[in-house]
Amino acid sequence: MAEHEWRQPGVRKLHLTRIDPTKNMARFYICDIQPDLFGDWTLIREWGRIGRPGTVRTTTYSTACEAEAAYERQRLFKQRRGYASPQ
Repeated sequence: MAEHEWRQPGVRKLHLTRIDPTKNMARFYICDIQPDLFGDWTLIREWGRIGRPGTVRTTTYSTACEAEAAYERQRLFKQRRGYASPQ
């Protein structure tokens, strides 16, 4: 993906859930890329139990390409763990 495609905030946003009633599991995972005020790119991740406040972590990258690569790594990892787009 070309770096110029990232000029709009919130262009990439991922929302996944993992629900298994037999294990009393209802989790969510949100991942978003946003530009910051200093020209860097921030990967914002939030996760937790559905219906409860989540844990938020931010990681700053110097280029949009680095942020995109981290985003894709997280997406693939969570999907391998059973997370899917909500219905």
